[in-house]
Amino acid sequence: MASQALVPENERDRSLPPISAEQLDRLTKRLAETAEDYDRSAEFPRANFDLLAREGLIGLTVPRELGGHGASLSEAIRVLGAVAKGEPSTALILFMTFHYHATPARARNWPQHIYEELAREAVAGCGLIGGLRVEPELGTPVRGGLPATVARRTTDGWAISGTKIYSTGSTGLDWFSVWARTDEDSPRVGNFLVRANSPGTDIEPAWDHLGMRATVSHAVHFTDTPTPFDHAVDIRRPEQWATGAGDPNLAIWNALSISTIYDGVARAARDWLRAYLNDRVPTNLGASLATLPRVQERFGEIEALLQVNRTMIRDAAARHDAGDPSSAVEVNNIKYLATANAIRAVEIGLELTGNPGISRRNPLERHYRDVLCSRIHSPQTDTILIAAGRAALGN
Repeated sequence: MASQALVPENERDRSLPPISAEQLDRLTKRLAETAEDYDRSAEFPRANFDLLAREGLIGLTVPRELGGHGASLSEAIRVLGAVAKGEPSTALILFMTFHYHATPARARNWPQHIYEELAREAVAGCGLIGGLRVEPELGTPVRGGLPATVARRTTDGWAISGTKIYSTGSTGLDWFSVWARTDEDSPRVGNFLVRANSPGTDIEPAWDHLGMRATVSHAVHFTDTPTPFDHAVDIRRPEQWATGAGDPNLAIWNALSISTIYDGVARAARDWLRAYLNDRVPTNLGASLATLPRVQERFGEIEALLQVNRTMIRDAAARHDAGDPSSAVEVNNIKYLATANAIRAVEIGLELTGNPGISRRNPLERHYRDVLCSRIHSPQTDTILIAAGRAALGN
């Protein structure tokens, strides 16, 4: 696993945030140039992260006192949206590092020297971190249960053994935050920080999915992988996790970032479709498809769906930044609606284009595969709607 090179101070853009719309447009175009290549190769988008490092964006949400830009949620999702519109797998991996640094409770709960180490790495253009939580037997811990991955106490720290699947960013991360239980008589559960190049770590190239292929969400196997005592950064009794202890900002950042990423995919699809409809001039029509009222009506439907997404996401982010955050139920409802709108927007494009839309030579097919992946991110639809229904019914 290659780690990103540190970016020298004089090569980093220290003017952020905010960044201009023109800068974001340039970033989107640069990333879009190789998006098809990464979709076909299913490799970690290393060049994209080198670009983000040079632009000073890896440490966007790191607090200013640690050298970062201290970006707000509104500023962070502007960047995520631009990255996702260019290459969404890059955005999903970047989001994980963003939200580790953007949630204040994490810095308070972790040993301060460890958090500061990760923060300074991010500012220097590396320090990518991802949460490894899902297991073959357990599935996602969001639905309950103890992990099979075990942290065994040793004389020098902890030895981690177990398997994690759907490990987003696997081959390109610098740090794994591994969800595991201790081997104590009364086990504790939580996050153990592991350097990605630690001995006893093996990545199985198991990720071969419909879309978001460059997330390299492979299986990661740990066999007595060592990590120091203080790298058990947040472990608690299982009942403490069950009662929802933790940072409420996590739900907000997760829901709005996931919504933004897949909205970005839909916007990339919309832009391609607009060009296609204007350029396509059937001989029997003598004018572009974009002049047909029926086409204009359907394209207007896409615009309406994306306008609703933009309004929901931006308003919720602005409320959070103003100190009046939405509830977890409210932001998860946004995730449900925004991702459904994004999927529907791309589907309309497929209906308008017919066979060309599902040809590998056109990016609309790739955008559709990518946007469908929005359905599998936690919390999933049933969890969101049950919580919304219970809240509305007073249960």
